[in-house]
This record gives sequence, structure tokens and C-alpha cells, in this order.
Amino acid sequence: MQEISGELFQSPDVEAARAFFRDKPRAMVDKRMSVPQAVETFINHGDYIAAGGFGSVRIPTAVLHEIVRRRYRNLGFCGHSSTHDFQILADGGVLDRCDISYIVGLEMRGLSPHGRRLVESGALRTTEWSNAGLGWRYKAAAMGVPFLPVRVMLGTDTEAHSAAREITCPFTGQKLLAVPALFPDVAIIHVHQADIYGNAHIEGIHIVDRDLARAAKRLIITTERIIDTESFRRRPETTTIPYWLVDAVCLVPGGSYPAEMPFEYTSDEPHLAAWVEAERDPAALRAFLERQIYQTGSFEEYLALNGGETRLAELRAAEPLKRPDCNPTEG
Repeated sequence: MQEISGELFQSPDVEAARAFFRDKPRAMVDKRMSVPQAVETFINHGDYIAAGGFGSVRIPTAVLHEIVRRRYRNLGFCGHSSTHDFQILADGGVLDRCDISYIVGLEMRGLSPHGRRLVESGALRTTEWSNAGLGWRYKAAAMGVPFLPVRVMLGTDTEAHSAAREITCPFTGQKLLAVPALFPDVAIIHVHQADIYGNAHIEGIHIVDRDLARAAKRLIITTERIIDTESFRRRPETTTIPYWLVDAVCLVPGGSYPAEMPFEYTSDEPHLAAWVEAERDPAALRAFLERQIYQTGSFEEYLALNGGETRLAELRAAEPLKRPDCNPTEG
């Protein structure tokens, strides 16, 4: 049996989670609010948070900026295939612990210099998982079970640096790995459209966001547009996230910028490259964050600073993906 050294940052206690969800309001009420209101209401210092999307695709940039702008501290984060979302939070100094499967790599953009400094120095406490392992942890939480038995990571260095546990199957005697349920305190998911109550639709692949929405104790939705509820009633199969899981709905057109929002706009590669370049020197990074986040009073001001609607129009024109037929705004 392999020795395992990773720290378990969130309790997989299903009964405690059930007690929380039992008291969570499920009323079909208007949940619209601004991003600052949602962050102030639902995120506390020390919380463990998770972001939807994948890599630099469909991430909730507007909320992540607000977390940094408000100078939160001692947050935990689930780094499930995270790139620019982790980069924002790490550069802003709001994290002290992180479950990681992919965080420092920025895909074709190289490595995050500041993220690498944090991990290598030990300033950020980390526990390692595979992408699938973290996804199964959300799945376990969504199912309401304390763990799932899996084969991923068995016998690897990733297992050794995880907080999983080797178990024996009671039916076959085979060795398996128990990955614990992950219940984030808060999840933030950016979607293509939502109604005022929180019913939400994601176009294209969902990654783990269906399970994340069900695993999180509190859920903030940011959306490109708000549509009427009848659109969901006409085509209920297009409801990716149902309203009773959602605590806040924030209308943020362009809310994933500078990342890509499939079928809406592509990523702003020059801006992302400038972010990486600023990270190479701590003083330059501080100046970059001061200009881009702290001195902008809102995400809208940040967008305006970087070209605003003109730049978004260019990125919309450059987005290669065409809309699928499952758009609930249609018939």
C-alpha cells in the first residue's frame, strides 16, 4: 500500500453537507444581483471556492476579478484544469491552499511564472489529483456519497501526493482508490444564458459543471444574457443547471474575457500574453494588477480599459464555433 501525504482540504462528510442543503432555500425567486453584491453576500474569507469551465474556456472572470479587487484572503481553490482562473487568484494573493490537477501550465502560452513561484516556494499548500480524480470527487458530492472507488492514480506519484485512500473491493478483492467527495463552499459558473431564477443553459460541452453545481453549497451564476423562463419550459432538456441549485444570477456580457466563450467570442491572446509577461517580475506584476484590477472599479471598467465593445466585437468575429441547434431561445 502506497504511503499518501496529501492534505484533505474539504471534509467529505455527507451528513454535514445534507444538513446544509436541507436548509438551503429553494424558492423560485428573482436572484438577479450585481457581481459585487453576489461576492459580498456569498463568499467569505477562508472559503473553499471552485470555478466552472475548463482551462481558459468559459471561466467566470468577472467574479474572480471581484474577489481579487476585494482582497480576500486564505481562500482554498479547486484547480481542475485551471489556467487563467487560477492565474487571476494566485496573482491576486487570495489563495493559501489548492487541490491541483492542472494549474501552472497555461496551455500553448507556457507556464505561469508567478504560479510556479508560489508552488515551488511552498507559499501555496497543494494536494495533487488527476483531472478525472477531481471530477469524480465532484461526482461523489453530487451523488451524496462520501467517496467513489476508482482506478485512476493508483501506483503513481500523483496518488502519493493526493489525499485519496487505497481500499479493497468487497466483491472482487481488487485494489481500488477511494477519492473523497468534494463540497466547495462556493462555486462560480459562467453560462451562455439564464433566467432570473437561475435556470441556466451552457452551449457545448459542460465538462464537470453539472456535478459542480450540485456539489457546491452556494452557487453564483454569471451569464452572457438573461432570457425568459418560458424558453426553458418549452425545452426543459436544455436546462443545464436548475434554479434550485443557484443563489445568485449576475448578468455579465463578455464575462469570460479574456478567455474564450464558445459560440460567443474567442480568447484575447495578446492580453493573455501580456499577463504572462508581467508575471516574470514581481514588481511588474504588482503594477499590472494595480492598473488592470485594483484601479478599475468593476469588470466593465476592466473591459473598457482593454478595448471594450470594440475589442469584444473583434473577438466575436474571430470565434470559429457556430451555434448548435439546442439553443433554448429558439422555438
